Amino acid sequence: MDLTGLREEYARGGLDLPDLADDPIDMFERWMADALAAGVHEPNAMVLATATPQGRPSSRMVLLKGVGPDGFVFFTNQASRKGEELAANPQCALLFPWHPLERQVRVDGVAEVLDRARVDAYFQVRPRRARLGAWASAQSRPVASRDALAEAYAAMEERFGDGEVPVPPEWGGYRVVPEAVEFWQGRPGRMHDRLVYRREGAEWVIQRLAP
Repeated sequence: MDLTGLREEYARGGLDLPDLADDPIDMFERWMADALAAGVHEPNAMVLATATPQGRPSSRMVLLKGVGPDGFVFFTNQASRKGEELAANPQCALLFPWHPLERQVRVDGVAEVLDRARVDAYFQVRPRRARLGAWASAQSRPVASRDALAEAYAAMEERFGDGEVPVPPEWGGYRVVPEAVEFWQGRPGRMHDRLVYRREGAEWVIQRLAP
């Protein structure tokens, strides 16, 4: 398959220092609002990259469920591959690929485990089917068949009936505390704008990077 001629010319806009907020979280929220207003499909979908202590990387899509001055929040099965890797090596990276806006946001940071109260509060607002699925799926573990998954889900429906579905013991959440946040805006001729905030002590320093 020859994909050498497959390309887009980016020309929706630019990004310069006067366009930036003083704080990267404020800037991220501004861009997230733009993505929501533009109707971007699942604008809170982000690529989470983790690595083993030996440096073997892996990545997958997860959903951002909160953002604030302390960082970026998501929830998952902590016994999954990503959970095991974060336990051994909390350094991680996030990527928000907002293709219709010709924008990306990249985050380098450290994952912190959320307290159980925050996890419990979020779990109870998930749809009931998603709560049952969290019990039925041993995430990242081999499974015999689709039928086996369906049987596990049916067993959880029978177990909990119409009652409360508590948080599974291995289910939890993380806050990625940013050390660097890059805002990328596509430009013609591949001369893209890349502006990155880097944490230096209590301050953020902004640099422009070559595309």
